[in-house]
Amino acid sequence: MKIFDITLTISPGLPVWQGDPVIQFIQLSDMNKGDSCNVTHISMGVHVGTHVDAPHHFLNDNRTVEELDLNILIGRAYLIEITDPLDQISDKLLEEASIPPGVERLLIKTRNSELWSRGTKEFIKDFVAINNDGANWLVKKGIKLIGVDYLSVAPFGDGVPTHRTLLTAGVIALEGLNLSQVSPGYYDIYCLPLKIGDSDGAPARVILIK
Repeated sequence: MKIFDITLTISPGLPVWQGDPVIQFIQLSDMNKGDSCNVTHISMGVHVGTHVDAPHHFLNDNRTVEELDLNILIGRAYLIEITDPLDQISDKLLEEASIPPGVERLLIKTRNSELWSRGTKEFIKDFVAINNDGANWLVKKGIKLIGVDYLSVAPFGDGVPTHRTLLTAGVIALEGLNLSQVSPGYYDIYCLPLKIGDSDGAPARVILIK
């Protein structure tokens, strides 16, 4: 058994979505300054680093993150790698990816993962993402969990259609994965978002087991 931690480390240097609050750590108590213990305060948005989207994020329907089905977040997953130079993953690219029948949890590795392996600290706009045609393809194929290796499953500047297509169908969007050290194939995925009440999303610790 081999465990792959595909979670981004939350720290002040981690890029966040344009317009979101930056990640801040504030040391409330510091043993180096004579305090009896170390205590840290964290300030950040819920869509930071490796995180999941709840339907409420784009549908405003009160289906929030603590209600997400753990049976979808844990189970057999299939990882594909798309090396096409285009920025958008379409239905055509997905059809050509030779995804085995019956896959319900799909992870997509792209050139985005190179950003995490390089330790990038800047938000980029030209990341690889799934367009609405691709999202419709995923829904028709019965995908229940889609994982991507940048901070959004949808293209920058055109996020609404893809998100609404997936979330309306009950597909869980898992964003911000670091797949740089993982090869295509089957894995067992364990994705546990923070149980934040009435939230549209939450950071998650995600591992793959081979």
